[in-house]
Amino acid sequence: MLLNFIFVQNLLGMNHLFVNKFIIALNFGLFLGFHAFSQEGNITIQQDPKIAQLMELQAEMAQDNDFGERYKIQIFYGNNGQATAVLKEFHEKYPEFPTTIEYQTPNYKVWIGDFRNRLEADRAFLRIKDEYQSAFIFKPNGG
Repeated sequence: MLLNFIFVQNLLGMNHLFVNKFIIALNFGLFLGFHAFSQEGNITIQQDPKIAQLMELQAEMAQDNDFGERYKIQIFYGNNGQATAVLKEFHEKYPEFPTTIEYQTPNYKVWIGDFRNRLEADRAFLRIKDEYQSAFIFKPNGG
């Protein structure tokens, strides 16, 4: 076995031994270099306690739909008696949609839904558009 090692060394020549030592020295040097310049540290985050309160308030508002950024569909505007009749009729046909009557001088308006996005409003609109041809989608707070 020793003869095989000597034979391989003679066959490859002395340059091979030099290359092996150089590679070992290079790896050792890189290891020491990276280790010598590594840093450790701690990060401390200071947060205003009101942020947690605001996050809780936002979660409650999202759950209660108080953002005012929701879409609605207006299906009627006119006098109070007709608005009440339309609301009752609509609620009997589509009980899954919330319905309200809003008064804006001089008319009463029947609004349905509280849709989170335009896609939800469009889906509902497609269901009712044939029966309520004056219906349209909007955001109540001008959004």
